[in-house]
Amino acid sequence: MFRQLRSVFGSGGEGSSTDASAASFAPSVGEGVRVYAIGDVHGRCDLLRRLLETIVTDSEARGPVDRLCLVMLGDLVDRGADSAGVVDIVMAMADRWPRMTCLMGNHEEMFLLALRGDPHGLSLFRRLGRETLLSYGVDAATIERGSDEALFQAMMTQVPVAHRDFLEELPNSLVIGDYLFVHAGIRPGVALESQDGRDLRWIRGEFLGSATRHSHMVVHGHSISEFVDEQPNRIGIDTGAYASDRLTAIGLQGTGRWYLST
Repeated sequence: MFRQLRSVFGSGGEGSSTDASAASFAPSVGEGVRVYAIGDVHGRCDLLRRLLETIVTDSEARGPVDRLCLVMLGDLVDRGADSAGVVDIVMAMADRWPRMTCLMGNHEEMFLLALRGDPHGLSLFRRLGRETLLSYGVDAATIERGSDEALFQAMMTQVPVAHRDFLEELPNSLVIGDYLFVHAGIRPGVALESQDGRDLRWIRGEFLGSATRHSHMVVHGHSISEFVDEQPNRIGIDTGAYASDRLTAIGLQGTGRWYLST
């Protein structure tokens, strides 16, 4: 399946992989399942293409598997130069591959608020989403000096309806075997079915500082670390791609895990 997706994202460069140290327990994605999860892309379409090519090569080298899954952990947009291009690639993959899941990040949430004409969302995205707006062709003068109504109308004109619809439908979490995939994390001590969606997209300190063994091993982005942040109860793979040029993915099969990066 990955081989067929090369037509979507093109060719790219090489990545690297390392063995992860053993956690205090050995979660599994299940028998006959291989999963790749990619951290925060933040508009770096160039890095996404390269990492996807590396994932294809890695998966081919590991041989066939019954179920092959790809998870995007959210924050496709903002900061980097080509958010529109990133959304295009992810949408194309989702159209061709039912086992590809993209999660909602806090930056998608802000983007959607602005796309709905919410005054706070427009104000916030004017400051934090400038690169995203430019990538969709919104004029810089409108972003910097236009009224909220002018900015909203420009977004309605420039952002394709298909992109808006795709972002609106993004889920907050995904469970595969003993792993939970979310953008930001979870609130410790709260059952998964009772988690607040905003926490799943925004939480930091209470989650990052907790030593609680959760119901699942949590794989997340959102909070930047120089390298993979592997803890006994969570694995953070946001390596700050927009600034570091290092976009990271985790690979999972059975109880094994490994990492790939640009």
